[in-house]
Amino acid sequence: MSDAGRREVSDVLGTVEEPAHARRRQSVLAVLLLGFAAVCLWGASRMTWVEVTSSDGLGQERTTVLVGSTWAAALTPLALTLIAAIAASFAVKGWLLRVLGVLVGVVAVGAALPAVEVVASGASDDAAGRLAELPGRAEVEAVSVHVGPAVLVLVGALAAFVAAVELARRPRAGAGLSSKYESPGARRVAAKKAGADFADGPVSQRMLWDALDAGDDPTMDRPKADANGDGVDQVDGLDGGPGTRM
Repeated sequence: MSDAGRREVSDVLGTVEEPAHARRRQSVLAVLLLGFAAVCLWGASRMTWVEVTSSDGLGQERTTVLVGSTWAAALTPLALTLIAAIAASFAVKGWLLRVLGVLVGVVAVGAALPAVEVVASGASDDAAGRLAELPGRAEVEAVSVHVGPAVLVLVGALAAFVAAVELARRPRAGAGLSSKYESPGARRVAAKKAGADFADGPVSQRMLWDALDAGDDPTMDRPKADANGDGVDQVDGLDGGPGTRM
């Protein structure tokens, strides 16, 4: 390849790397937010949300502790869903990635609802007594609410919602599995396409290097067919008249 061609390839690689870095930052940010949100939901599901003090009139008062997995049973499944979304974010692309972002947003809203209820209105005696599974003759004397786990859920829900926005905004070219997992044959086909269609649109950095490895210069213009449209050359005769076709 000529020096000018190599310089042109280097310039193109530089322009390709800039959006690639932006897509990589968005991917890393979404994964970190999803992981943080999953940890928040899982941790809140193990913490004490409500303490129920009850009495049956025969003995001493009894205190029952309700953890997050009991008071808000959906926290653990939602945390597992966010972990699954991390794997899915690397496997889907295009409109499926946008659908994934919408689903993560729904998970964030679903996780925030019980936390908002606890922070805003506390816990009702009826709900606390039902979840505490008190004996039939026992009555709820007092209900104590711990706001800390609910706040932790709200923080995790906010992180999941931001991750959903990042997934929905991620460019289509940055989604899907990396080309390094493709077979050599598929990469050779992509390299030939990169060399033939370089002028038609942007190509990835990997495709450019594969084209160079295959011996093709993606910066060189391809020969086009002649005006006859059949891709053959016409040689003039010795007398200047029409000659034979090759």
